[in-house]
Order: sequence, then structure tokens, then C-alpha cells
Amino acid sequence: MSATKNGAQNRNKKEIDIKRYAVLAAFVVLSAVAIGRGWEPSGFAGTLLITGILLFIFYRDIKRYKPQHLKGYNTLLLLGAVLIGTLSLGRLSEYILAGLTKGLGIEPGAYIFGMPLAAGAMLVGLLFDFHIAMVFSLVVSLLAGLWQADAAYPVYVFAGSLTAAFSVIRCSRRTAILRGGLYVMAVNILVTATIYLWRGELLTAGLPPALLFSVFSAAAAVAIVSVLLPAFESLFKVTTDISLLELLDLDHPLMKNLMATAPGTYHHSIIVGNLVDSVAESIGVNHLLARVAAYYHDIGKLKMPEYFIENLPSGESRHEKLSPHLSGMILISHVKEGVELATHYRLPKPIVDIIEQHHGSSLITYFYQKAKGLEAGEPPSEEEYKYPGPKPQSRVAALVMMADAVEAASRVLVEPTPARIKSLVDRIIDHMYLEGQLDECEITFKDINEVKKSFTFILTGILHKRVDYPGFDFEEKKGEGPHKQPPKEDKTKPERDRERLAPGPPLVRA
Repeated sequence: MSATKNGAQNRNKKEIDIKRYAVLAAFVVLSAVAIGRGWEPSGFAGTLLITGILLFIFYRDIKRYKPQHLKGYNTLLLLGAVLIGTLSLGRLSEYILAGLTKGLGIEPGAYIFGMPLAAGAMLVGLLFDFHIAMVFSLVVSLLAGLWQADAAYPVYVFAGSLTAAFSVIRCSRRTAILRGGLYVMAVNILVTATIYLWRGELLTAGLPPALLFSVFSAAAAVAIVSVLLPAFESLFKVTTDISLLELLDLDHPLMKNLMATAPGTYHHSIIVGNLVDSVAESIGVNHLLARVAAYYHDIGKLKMPEYFIENLPSGESRHEKLSPHLSGMILISHVKEGVELATHYRLPKPIVDIIEQHHGSSLITYFYQKAKGLEAGEPPSEEEYKYPGPKPQSRVAALVMMADAVEAASRVLVEPTPARIKSLVDRIIDHMYLEGQLDECEITFKDINEVKKSFTFILTGILHKRVDYPGFDFEEKKGEGPHKQPPKEDKTKPERDRERLAPGPPLVRA
């Protein structure tokens, strides 16, 4: 049975690879057409073969080092569109600048420094990551050298493209694209002057127009990226750091509604955001994605906020009048409601996925144990009290899941000393691991240890005990004055903490 299943999986992988190679072949042909100098058979065949070799190397590099970008055809098509678009814009600008050069009587060779080829690497850096942008820069620069038949020109294109990719690492505002353009401009000027020095033409009349064209190239690249980036984000459903930063605005309708309707959930989400942000970079995940996901992970509670403990006044609970099964269904439903709200407000797909996965397939322990105590005979099925999943599929989803559970459980500590907070964090996260909730993501033991240390540190700072104000008793009883002596310390509190946390697996709040 397993052999048959493995055979089917291998056939599916081969079919997927064949389709990807077909798409790659189409990009090879289009790229060869974009950079070709004519339709002479042998020349075009040579261009086609060289282009095919470069794009095949590019594809294999992505498959080896960034396979997550090949899970669907969407990102492959996006990357191909950026490549073809970069070369096509270069070809268009070549015709325009060549005509302008001829009309103004400028030295013919200067216009090639005005082609905005760095725009492609900047777009790839924003839409993907620096590794892919770096390889993209290399491929485009080699294709540009083949195109212009100039040994020095690939150096110019590669330096400008690599600078463009570097300049948008951790880009969190659209104005950062302008700053990146200034960096590209400076590098273009430097490399252009160096090429003219290498040619022995530094003091000739050709250098000034070449420098002006290099400045134009950087400015045009910024304009192109500013126009095309929102279009690519919308058309290919790509989430960039810029769009994530816009979602961090607490004036977003969902966050404003959460603050007004479910203030306890809002406060909980903000703390979860602080927890995940404190450790995200140290385990190699996008801290902006982690924080945004934490802010929106519980928006499903907007539908029935009064049924979640953090939004209830002390001592009140609507679940006391409901059966455990119905209470469990209400808690489970907030995941589905959250996905629907996120889809309605067009939140990015990674955020929607994390909302769906942030409880995995965990058991609602409290109501399951309550149902076991009420029902005589055969115990209720655990499946009725489990979240539908799926389990976290990424390290970001796992991080949000752990932060959500730890922050909720920390509320039961009466005396939140550092040792007790550390013990609670260890128990909650170890229980998740042993339950198998972290099996389907790529989180490591090293990552988990980093998470535990960071969560313990942050929660210790949040839950620390303050000194008493002398002369005031803020827990005064009715009819007593504010200057009564504070009540004696309850020495049974630590024991009560142990009793509340001891039985069974830790309670994971919705």
C-alpha cells in the first residue's frame, strides 16, 4: 500500500517538474527574443542556448535553496514576468535613448548606461528575498552583456542591480525605494566612470552624457518599481514587508472594532504580538509577518466576544448555562469566523493561513474534562472538542500558536515569579511538541529553546510585581478606610498555583 502511494507521489512530482520545465522553456524563448539582435538562425540559436543555460541554473538554484517559492506556479510566473518585463523595458528604453542620442548628436555608446535594468532586481528583492534577487542580478547582467556584446557592461548592470537588491532589504516603507534609488545612482556613476577609465576614455567628451544616462537609469528604476510593485502585489497576491507594515496600523477597521467590541482580546493580541516580535528574527522568520499575524489571529472572536473569558467581567461566565459541547463549539467557531473576516477584509493569504492554523488540532481541555465529569458511562469523543486544524505549516504559525497559548496560560498565575513563569512556558510548549502540534512545520529544537527564553523574559517583565504604596490599601473592603494595613500574605498562594496547573495537560484558551 505504501509502495503504491510512494509511486503515485513520485509520478505527481515528475508531472509537476515537466510542467515547470515547460514554463521555463517559454521564458527562455521570450528572453532570447527580448535580447536578440536579429532572426539569423545560427545567431538566434546561440542566444537561445545561452539564455537556456542561464535560466536553467537560476531555476535549479531556486529549487535547491528556496524550494518554498516553487510550491505553486504563481511565484514562478511572477519571477518570469519580472525577468521578461525587465528585458523588455531595457529593449524599449534602448530604442528611445538611441533615438534621443542620435537626435542630440551625443556619442552613440553612452545611451546603454541609461537602461533601467536595476528595476528588476529591486522588484525581486521586494517580492521575494535577497538570495533570489542576487542570482537574478547575475543572470540579467550576463544576458545584458550578451545583448550589448560588451565585456564591461555586465559589471555595470550587476553592480547597479545588486545595490538595488541590497537597498530594499528590510524595506518597511515605500519611501525606502527612493533611498534605494539614490544608492543605485551613486554606484552607477562610480562604475560608469570606472569603465571609462578602463577604456582609457575618462577625459573624453563621451563621459558626461554617460554619467547623465546613469543618473537617469536609477531615477527610471525607482519610478518603474513604484508603479509596478502595487500591481504585482495585487495581481499575484504577494505579501511584501511594505504591505505588512500598513496592516500594523491600529486604525485598521478590524483592529478598531476589536478594541471597541472585545477589549480583552485586543489586549491579548497586542501582547502576543510583542512576544512573537521579540524572538522572530533570532529564529529566522519575518518579524513583521509574525507581529501582524499575532494582531489578527483572534479576530474571529468579534462575532461573540462575550463568550470568551478575557472579555468577561470578573466572576461572570455565559458558559455556566451552556452544555460543554455547545461551549466547545463556540470556542472552535472563532477560527472559522476569523478566516471569513480576514477574507472579507482581503488580508494577505499568509495571515489567513495563520489564523486558520493558530490552534492546530489541539484539544479544548477545560470543556472536555467538564463533559467527562457530567456524562456517565462512555466518555465523550475527543474529536468533538478539538480544533479542526490544520496544524501550523510554517515557523511563523507555530510561533503565534505558542505565544497565544503561553500568554493565555500566564493569566492563571497568582504569584508570577520568574521561576513560575519559566516553568509555565516550558510546560505549555513541551506539551504542544509532545502532542504533535509542531510536527508539520520546520521549527527546530534550537528555535524552541530560543522561544522559551524570550517568552520567559518578556512575560517576567509584563507580569512583574510592584511594591506596595505606603499608607494605601487598594483592596479595602466596603466601609473600611484607605489607610488600613494591607492583608497578611497568603502563604497558600504558591500551593494554589501548583494545584491549578498540575492536573492533566495545560488548559489552552481559545
